[in-house]
Amino acid sequence: MGVAIRVENLTKYYGGPGGTKALEDVDIAIDDCEFISIIGPSGCGKSTLLRVLAGLHGFDTGSARMFDAPIDRPRDDVGVVFQTSNLLPWATVRKNLTLAVEIRHGQAAAAAADVAGMIDLLNLNGFEDKYPHELSGGMKHRVAIGQALMQNPRVLLMDEPFGALDALTRDRLNVELLRLWQRDRKTVVLITHSIAEAVLLSDRVLVLSERPGRLIANLRIDLPRPRDPSVTRDLPAFGDHVVELSRIMGVV
Repeated sequence: MGVAIRVENLTKYYGGPGGTKALEDVDIAIDDCEFISIIGPSGCGKSTLLRVLAGLHGFDTGSARMFDAPIDRPRDDVGVVFQTSNLLPWATVRKNLTLAVEIRHGQAAAAAADVAGMIDLLNLNGFEDKYPHELSGGMKHRVAIGQALMQNPRVLLMDEPFGALDALTRDRLNVELLRLWQRDRKTVVLITHSIAEAVLLSDRVLVLSERPGRLIANLRIDLPRPRDPSVTRDLPAFGDHVVELSRIMGVV
C-alpha cells in the first residue's frame, strides 16, 4: 500500500503573494485506503486545502501530488462531497446519482445498471423516483455521497458534509460512512468540526492551526476496526483521543 496523497511545503495565498495567507508550509502524506480527518478552527484553511487536493484551487509554493502525479486539475478518479448536497432540484434521486457518471465518462448505460445497487447501498430503496424537495436532509446527503461513489473514485474528499444536520441524523450518516468505507476501503479525506466524529471515523486526525493554517498535530487513532459507534465510544481510548485533540485545539 503506497502513498496516495503527498503535500510538501504548500503555501496558499488569496489574491496572490502579499494577499491573505490561507495555508503555510503544510506537509501531509496520506496512504492509499487510509481514512484521514482534518480539524481546526473556523477559517484556518481546511476547505481550501481540500479544494487544492481536488484540483479546484491552485497554490503558490510547494507541491501537491496524488498517486505521484501533480495535482493541477480535477481528476476523474476523485470524488468530492461538499457542505451542501448540490442536487439538481428537477432531477430524481436516480437521475442525480447517474448524472456525474454520464457527464464525466459518457457511460449512461453503465450508470443506469449500477444505480440500483447504489440505492440499496445507501438505504434509499423506495425513493428512486423522488425529487430533492421530497427528501430529508440526511437522505440528500446520502444521495450526494452516492453521486461521488457512483464514479468509483480512488479518493473521496468530503468537506463537512454533515455539518448542517441534527445530531441524530449526523450519527446515522457516520454509521453509513463507516459501513461504506469498511466495504470499499477508498482513500478518504474528511473535513469536520467535530472532534468526536473525527476520532470515531479516522485512522489519523490532522490538526491545522489558526490562519494561516499550519499542521500542528498528526494523531494516529489507535482504535480497533471495524468500528461500531455504540461500542467504540465507550472505549477508554476513544475518550483519551477526544481529550488529547481537545487540548491541542485549546478547547480544554
